[in-house]
Amino acid sequence: MRIRRINTNFTNKKERIKMVDILYKDESYKIIGACMKVHSELGAGFLTSPPALSDREGAQEALEKQFIKEKIPYEREKLLKIDFDGQQLKKSFKADYVCYNKIIVELKAAIFIHNDNIEQTRNYLKATKLQLGLIVNFGVPSLKYKRVLNS
Repeated sequence: MRIRRINTNFTNKKERIKMVDILYKDESYKIIGACMKVHSELGAGFLTSPPALSDREGAQEALEKQFIKEKIPYEREKLLKIDFDGQQLKKSFKADYVCYNKIIVELKAAIFIHNDNIEQTRNYLKATKLQLGLIVNFGVPSLKYKRVLNS
């Protein structure tokens, strides 16, 4: 597992940006690429038109097919168990996807990624002790995503 580190021995902003290690860079690049493919073919209108539930399921189904095509390992609607003080709770969360057994992927169809979405994903990360979550918003003309680190 690579941890994001910043080298402080830099002379300018460009050099500083080059020195950042991105956690699960290759894996997240493939996941976002698959999301972009689905979004470019289906568009934001398909994903946000009523009824929202079936459209979201349509996006999930299309993304699942793209994950298979690109050989991205995933689990759909994975139940995430919660540990508290060394004991497993009855309560669990359901992530839209967990890819590569280490990246939580949450799909949204909204005007923007809200802080509540970020906190929800961060809570999933803390509960599961995973390090990276991706929130992907299909509800806008140009696909948007946010990387969330377990910090």
